[in-house]
Amino acid sequence: MTIAGTFWPNGARLAFTITLQFEAGGQPISGAPGPIAEPILPGFPDLGQNSFYEYGAREGIPRLLDLFDRHGIKVSAYMVGDAVRRHPDLAAEIVRRGHEAGAHGQSWQRQYQLDRPQETAWIASNVRSIEEATGTRPSGYTNYWIRPGVNTLEILQELGFRYHIDDLSADEPFLQTINGRPFATVPYTVHLNDIVSFDFPNFNPAAYEQQLIDEFDQLYEEGAHKRRMMVIALHDRLSGHASRVRVLDRVLTRLREHDDVWWARKDQIADWVLAHPETAAWVSRDPAPISGLPGSSA
Repeated sequence: MTIAGTFWPNGARLAFTITLQFEAGGQPISGAPGPIAEPILPGFPDLGQNSFYEYGAREGIPRLLDLFDRHGIKVSAYMVGDAVRRHPDLAAEIVRRGHEAGAHGQSWQRQYQLDRPQETAWIASNVRSIEEATGTRPSGYTNYWIRPGVNTLEILQELGFRYHIDDLSADEPFLQTINGRPFATVPYTVHLNDIVSFDFPNFNPAAYEQQLIDEFDQLYEEGAHKRRMMVIALHDRLSGHASRVRVLDRVLTRLREHDDVWWARKDQIADWVLAHPETAAWVSRDPAPISGLPGSSA
């Protein structure tokens, strides 16, 4: 067991990290899910639904970036390659403001269906898109719909990535041995993901606000005796709406009253864990085809 103050930098009791998904323009031209419920007929571009995604680039991300600036928080933005190519200036602005540029696939595609050479080339294409727009090379990765393939972690290690987030099994980061070397997992979240919380027919901003506060209070309490990390996940087209930014603003204002919380990008968390393997949690799994969990292919 790790005693509070011995794992996170500067004796922090809890690590808090925000995921921002930059997907505007990376969705398929027809058939992407969204608020327009009636399915479009095959063969037609879904113009109205696509404008919903475009909102994320035109309004959502700029509004969220201003929110993060007001609170002095740096986040991890995972960028779909096609979204970056459509909006390179916005990708560059995210990095200019001090946020991490992570990778999120070249487009919306079921990556786990690709064979190993195809998947390697596909991830490398995403990396190039981000490098060309931002001048930085991503070190963290997330798949389409949180579904890595059996080769994904090995490919990421080979391409120079240091961590991934597509694991929902813990409230703390952990290390695995991939290709004979440590590779970090900085777990993602579903229950604090705005795609779940902002279900359009049933969205309740007051309940969402209370959920975030309750999650923080519980993990902060646990942080007195074990390593804890809180993750929230935001999408450009969802959390970037005006009323939802107000909810986040109230929550962050309350949580920022604690001075023993490490507000960290995920690459910072991964690098800290990799630099302190003696205090990190280590996970050993059977190969992914056997365990059914993210890990080595064999």
